[in-house]
Amino acid sequence: MTKYKPVSIPSNAFTFCRISLALLVWVSYLFHSKGLLVVVFFLFLFSAILKIKKAPMIVIYANTIEKLFKSKAEVVNEPALYFAHLVGTSFSALSLVFLYLINEQAGWILVLIFALLKSISALGFCPAAKLYDCSNNDNCCAFAKKALKKNVR
Repeated sequence: MTKYKPVSIPSNAFTFCRISLALLVWVSYLFHSKGLLVVVFFLFLFSAILKIKKAPMIVIYANTIEKLFKSKAEVVNEPALYFAHLVGTSFSALSLVFLYLINEQAGWILVLIFALLKSISALGFCPAAKLYDCSNNDNCCAFAKKALKKNVR
């Protein structure tokens, strides 16, 4: 797998994608809407399949609001965001499996955790992308670097 592949996307489209997905997960949780969580699952799935430049929320924004209000381009790491979208797909799928098949209460707890993680992502710090970068580029935080060095010795 490629460690780093720079891709340029409109900055505001990227922000729109992060915030709108976080809001969709929160609305799903607050109103206990399984159907909305299914929509989130498919948005993440298609974002992973199509990659970031053709992700549904990026395309929607780029073909509407971005045409009226241009934003600067932002360079992102495509493989890291692919991984992040796979994590979002997996988290929403796991939540749906719990909601429909295992234990609904546990499923809503998973959705709450997912909403909290997506909120962190919406603020610009994507834990899944950081995990990808850390595992592939030796780009870890100081604590992780110390732990890695101890394990090497």
